[in-house]
Amino acid sequence: MTVDRIPVTLITGYLGAGKTTLLNALLANPGMAKVAVLINEFGDVGLDHDLIVESTEEMVLLESGCMCCAVRGDLTRAMSDLSERRRAGTAQFDRLVIETSGLADPGPILHTLLVESALAEAYRMDGVVTLADAAHGPATLDQGFEAVAQIAMADLIVVTKADLVTPAALAAFQRRLRGIAPTARQIVAERGQVAPGALFGLGLPKEDSAASGAEAWVNATSTPKPLPALTTFGSQHGLFGAAFTAAPVAARHDDRIRSVSATIDQPIHPGLFNIWIDTLIQLRGPDILRFKALIWLEGEDEPYAIHGVQHVFDPPVKLARAPGGDRKSRIVIIGRDLAEGVLEETLAFLNSPTTALR
Repeated sequence: MTVDRIPVTLITGYLGAGKTTLLNALLANPGMAKVAVLINEFGDVGLDHDLIVESTEEMVLLESGCMCCAVRGDLTRAMSDLSERRRAGTAQFDRLVIETSGLADPGPILHTLLVESALAEAYRMDGVVTLADAAHGPATLDQGFEAVAQIAMADLIVVTKADLVTPAALAAFQRRLRGIAPTARQIVAERGQVAPGALFGLGLPKEDSAASGAEAWVNATSTPKPLPALTTFGSQHGLFGAAFTAAPVAARHDDRIRSVSATIDQPIHPGLFNIWIDTLIQLRGPDILRFKALIWLEGEDEPYAIHGVQHVFDPPVKLARAPGGDRKSRIVIIGRDLAEGVLEETLAFLNSPTTALR
């Protein structure tokens, strides 16, 4: 039963971005009394809250030995303990917030929620919130790919310390963030604070929710620049008029990130879609930082919302069809070091005749 699963919000961001300040302000809000907090380390700044659990980072490699498949053994134990305490009535909370250390990669945390069956039954990922320091953020992005990856995996980017830079510098920084994570919403914190509600409800749409809401989740309205090498795969050659485009990216570490979006005008044969996504995962699964899609399949009256991190995916969520809505599938992929040729190869599968799969 998944109806009562606890929503999990991951708060990440590089050192000094203001995570603790944001979390303190969040927990001071009376409406946050039933929120449990899991942090990597207490540090020098105390947090005054009833349900705070410390978790020392501990990576556990799965049998494949691949680091991208690592899960957080410490998180598994801490979250399982919290869930047991909730069932026993000794801990009352209806939401979990995880604050990472500045150097933490969000990937293993997301994997932990997806691959640990006991956690998947008790928790659901509600969103990744990344804090970005407007004053020092540009230099931080230049110096380390970890900070770029934290931005790329975000559902929401909270820009902090905006009052320390000029309006022009802030606008330039936000453009750079948008180039790395075009599907993420951005808000500017006021003195390190944001409305608590803005941090929640960011994740995969719930079952039977409206397809129109999923379109906003996928951010289908973004119009990135076309990938030059893929312009020949336009409506004349692509599957049902599939056209792939890629967002422009800035220089330095940012150029390792590529955002690719696609719109497919007609429902897709289920077998063909499975072949396409399996091929993409096998070719470059570890480099897929985020995958979001609203997919219409042949023979189905409602679309599916699909979300993945690297080569681990949530179960598809069946949505309610919006009255009068179209039946276009929308796909957004944010990846690192993705060669254009790899995308061309996956498009070749989308070009395959569907009759061969019937």
